[in-house]
Amino acid sequence: MSVSVEQLEPSPHTGRDLSWLDFDRRVFELASDPRRPPAERLKLFAIVASNLDEFFAVRVARLEAHDDAKSRSLRAQIRERVLELQHAQDELWREDLQPSLHSAGLRILVGTDGWDRPGGADAYHRTIEPMVRMTRSGSPGALPDIDSGRVAVVAGTRDDHARPGLALALVPRGTRFVCVGGDWLFVDDGVARHAASLLSGRPVEAVAAFRMTRNAELEPAARDDEQAASLEQRLAGRPFGDVVRVEVAAAAPEWLVDLLVAQLGVRADQVYRPSAPVGLGDLRYLVGSMPADAAETDWTPTVPPAFVVKSPESLFRRIRTRERLVHHPYESFEHTVQAFAEASRDTAVTSLHATVYRTSRPSGTLAALVDTAAEGKRAECLVELRARFDEPSNLEWSRTLASAGVTVVHGPRAQKVHAKLMMITRDEPDGVRRYVHVGTGNYHASNAFSYEDLSLFSADEGLVADVDQLFSVLASGERPGPFRRLLVGPWYLRDGLMAELERVTDAARAGTEARIRIKVNALGDDAVVAALHDAAKAGADVELIVRGVCTLVPVAGGRITVRSVLGRFLEHSRIFSFEAGDERRMWIGSADLLTRNLDARVETLAPVENRGLQLRLLRIFDTLLADTRDAWELDHTGAWSRVASLEAGTTGSAQEAFMARAAPRSRG
Repeated sequence: MSVSVEQLEPSPHTGRDLSWLDFDRRVFELASDPRRPPAERLKLFAIVASNLDEFFAVRVARLEAHDDAKSRSLRAQIRERVLELQHAQDELWREDLQPSLHSAGLRILVGTDGWDRPGGADAYHRTIEPMVRMTRSGSPGALPDIDSGRVAVVAGTRDDHARPGLALALVPRGTRFVCVGGDWLFVDDGVARHAASLLSGRPVEAVAAFRMTRNAELEPAARDDEQAASLEQRLAGRPFGDVVRVEVAAAAPEWLVDLLVAQLGVRADQVYRPSAPVGLGDLRYLVGSMPADAAETDWTPTVPPAFVVKSPESLFRRIRTRERLVHHPYESFEHTVQAFAEASRDTAVTSLHATVYRTSRPSGTLAALVDTAAEGKRAECLVELRARFDEPSNLEWSRTLASAGVTVVHGPRAQKVHAKLMMITRDEPDGVRRYVHVGTGNYHASNAFSYEDLSLFSADEGLVADVDQLFSVLASGERPGPFRRLLVGPWYLRDGLMAELERVTDAARAGTEARIRIKVNALGDDAVVAALHDAAKAGADVELIVRGVCTLVPVAGGRITVRSVLGRFLEHSRIFSFEAGDERRMWIGSADLLTRNLDARVETLAPVENRGLQLRLLRIFDTLLADTRDAWELDHTGAWSRVASLEAGTTGSAQEAFMARAAPRSRG
């Protein structure tokens, strides 16, 4: 049985927080789609839960910090929307997804009965019991600290005087599931099943799983020079920040929940009671256990002919000939971006510079920096320490790089460095020449298999001079002078984009054909929203592809179209196209259209002026706007609706079209 998503009424509001929840609803609709492979549905289902965790840890936490009437009203709207989504998740899990997974070969059992099956008790005593301890507590505030997102089991007991009390056990990290006889069991169900033995036989009147979500925001360092030192201290407190949500299994009796809430000191409106297992995001760990025929067909990225080279010299020569644009994951990250980084081993290369935003996994870029330094060349890496939830890894990699001889900088205290840049300098027969990579995504091969992104490779003198200048600024902390080609935030990005919007608007007012096309992950800056409306009123066609948050609402009968396209790959590239008459200006880069990206982050947009490359970008727009399988459209009421095929029984996936187009590609 497939669960209808009609019960999830779209929000008429345009605020960023409710728009985030609308995005989660769209991902949930993908997970509900029986046409998708079971493994893909399970992954998407888990993503919805993980997105909600981050939403509470960041967005709701900020609202809790401003406890005024406006914040309370918004929190009430959020709770209503989350409860609707939670109900739909619960129903989808019970009625459709869990049975479908069983049919596909992944049996996930819920409840304590699964641990009574043959081998269950032995598996518990052998693998779980040695790592679990249940602590009793009888007074408010006496429960041990529980870190954010950690699943725990609470048991209701009575002491020798028949007074009610609680006991608590934490589920061991990294062991949410145990496989017994080919079936996957929740460890928390095993702990619940054996709660009495953990309490040395003391009677247990009720038991339930629960988890908390805590505030994940970190205060900035007081000074630039203490960023790394203070970050570790601030990170230590993150798992134990203020509680913003408590999830307690719906089967738990009210008296047990009341006792737990009293001891945690949370409000009733912070408590959520799912009937599906708590912590559904953990289901992502089982995706890899699915049979091969239950997953999407493997996709092997193609290698662009320009990157089929025998030596770094030939790669540099081809980039020197003209700029190269690569579309990931349809075209190989390994044979383009990583090959570019590894070309720093060329004997003529004298330096390698790179920005790194997330370093949760080793990457070819980091390895190239270490190798470059080992060869006595200059290697410099900007590591952004404050990439949310990757801070510990970034700190560790900063130390590793520095110990390997790489010069590590962290950028200005007031702005995160979100730009995706790499620069190689070579001594060539006609003088020193620099080559750059400007990307829309992070330097991870693992991301490149699941994220849609763009890479621009260039030896344009103006562009490489700008990248060189920006690396100097990031190392020195000084305010930069004007750039030749790049739009760089937070200093010049907003003004540059607003100037482009104004240019198109003026052309439309003059009766000239005018069009704006923008693809971003999020759109939520008030000034940009107003400028886009002004352009449409003036007569410009405005086509927006916004994957997630979008606070702009089209006017009924107006010239603004807003689409959101999802799929097996995360749409992540940012593309901007501004047409006024015969003049078209296009940009790609790291910046979304949120106020933080325009005013409080180091972001870059690079111009794409080659007509052939512009046509490739326009074709990306055309393909995404033609999607009739995984696309949604935003209407004038603020409601998102699934785009349907104009021809009955037919659907068209943009991402499948990109894969089909990449396979035979043979451009040079």
